Amino acid sequence: MEELTSREKAILALEGRSFSGPGAKERAIRERLGLAPVRYYQLLNALLDDPRALAHAPVTVNRLRRVRESRRAER
Repeated sequence: MEELTSREKAILALEGRSFSGPGAKERAIRERLGLAPVRYYQLLNALLDDPRALAHAPVTVNRLRRVRESRRAER
């Protein structure tokens, strides 16, 4: 199995952090990863289905999967 790229690891690391104030996370996405927030969330969503991401950051991935599933259930 291939290892995650450095960008994929950085995305998971960013999701493991907490942010203070509105816009702080979006600012960090732009500054640290050089991505637009929309693209960031597209990549993150794909990572949640990647077994390599689960192996790398199981707590973060499982938490985000639960959030995603609860949002889908609300629709």
